[in-house]
Amino acid sequence: MATTGASARFEHVTLAYDGRAIWADLSLEIASGTFTAIIGPNGSGKTSLLRAVLGLVAPSAGRIEVLGHAPRRGDPAIGYVPQHSSFDRDLPLRGRDLVRFGIDGHRWGIGLGDGAAGARVERAIAEVEASAYASAPIGRLSGGEQQRLRIAQALAGDPRMLLCDEPLANLDLRHQQGIAELIARWRRNSGGSVLFVTHDINPILDVVDRVLFVVGGRWAAGTPAEILTSERLTELYRSHVDVVRVHDRIVVVGESTAAGLELEEPHHLPPTLVDHGAPR
Repeated sequence: MATTGASARFEHVTLAYDGRAIWADLSLEIASGTFTAIIGPNGSGKTSLLRAVLGLVAPSAGRIEVLGHAPRRGDPAIGYVPQHSSFDRDLPLRGRDLVRFGIDGHRWGIGLGDGAAGARVERAIAEVEASAYASAPIGRLSGGEQQRLRIAQALAGDPRMLLCDEPLANLDLRHQQGIAELIARWRRNSGGSVLFVTHDINPILDVVDRVLFVVGGRWAAGTPAEILTSERLTELYRSHVDVVRVHDRIVVVGESTAAGLELEEPHHLPPTLVDHGAPR
């Protein structure tokens, strides 16, 4: 496959577990320097797609190319930001120690403290505006502060591609906006590519170039204007879905039978797009 202008390519890729296709016949190109949102309901294979890019799971059919080669574990050109989860308050680990793992965490222990690595750690911490609390125990920091340091960890290795697995989950609106802007700024300044898994498109809607929507083994890719429409989501869910804009936010309203979802519980609507009005 040619590699010019693409960070990743999927050619007729199917991913299946226990004989069930998570998504099928995915053909997609991720252009270099773009911000791509991966959205869809729980269990639709969003995280599995990131795992395939990371070389942690092999496709059942088709071919994947990442940065000009087959996916491989531990690729230093890929940074990874996991879902937010709190650290134990008594964990004896400073914020900058966590960031250092982004450089030599694959080694046994924290590794030797050489000046070059230390400078990269401090540069990454400054890039996410976390210098003021980087020496504090990681478990004593707020969720937003911890997530900034996770991003610094992913950036410390100077990646060309950043994979983000629901990095805004469980954060309040202020921290969601801050994290989204940090990642968007890295993309602008570095020219790197972003694959961003999320349940809510609204915090990143202004910075997204393309959307990959996956549901029920089906998928659609294009610009937000092309994909986030009543017609396209109705087609994907195979049940009527309305997409409306309220004060520049996207809200989805579906039938109670749509994909097994119930309207009585708003968080059970297609969770990718519904405006919860509060942190998830």
